[in-house]
Amino acid sequence: MTKPMPAHRITPLLFPTLLILMSIGAVAQSESAPRSQAPAPPAAEKQTDDKARDGSPAAHSDNSYVIGADDVLAINVWKEPEVSRSVPVRSDGKISLPLVGELTAGGQTPLQLEQEIAKRLASYISEPEVTVIVQDSKSQRINILGMVVRPGAYLLTGSGTTVLDAIAMAGGFKDFAKQKAIYVLRQNADGTQKRIAFNYKEVIKGHDPDQNVRLLPRDTVVVP
Repeated sequence: MTKPMPAHRITPLLFPTLLILMSIGAVAQSESAPRSQAPAPPAAEKQTDDKARDGSPAAHSDNSYVIGADDVLAINVWKEPEVSRSVPVRSDGKISLPLVGELTAGGQTPLQLEQEIAKRLASYISEPEVTVIVQDSKSQRINILGMVVRPGAYLLTGSGTTVLDAIAMAGGFKDFAKQKAIYVLRQNADGTQKRIAFNYKEVIKGHDPDQNVRLLPRDTVVVP
């Protein structure tokens, strides 16, 4: 017949078991607790995001480009779709907008034009936010014609495009191009035309580098 185990030998065996059960219960409770939610973004940040989605300017427009005739401008007034639109700059340098009327855009930078439009809209709209972007910079183009690989119209770069730069943009010369007889046609303010000679052979040898003039908008480089 089996003898019962004494009480003083049973009790020590129960402590490890109780400790294990208590640990399991604590872990389960911590996992079931709801996780804290991430803090909501500040109101100012949310307002900025909303403006960006609605087309409000995130930054001022370019302050180096000078608007000219035939450019196409995208003018956006935040939350005012009736005023926002794309407009071409007329040959006299002017544009027309609702509420604003007629104003001169030619000779101004996009940032300057933004400020002028906002000033005129202030009588109708509270704190208008205006963005002006040049969609098509037709006024800042030159033409390269004749015996080059890719004749056509090219956009002037901000650093200043020279005759040599223009020839390189057009892919260089074709066979039998008259490299000593190149010239630039430039329109004067009075409507007359000026012809500027360019001898490629001399310029690349370092002779008479002044021939390599910086091109102006609407100049035409002719390679016979």
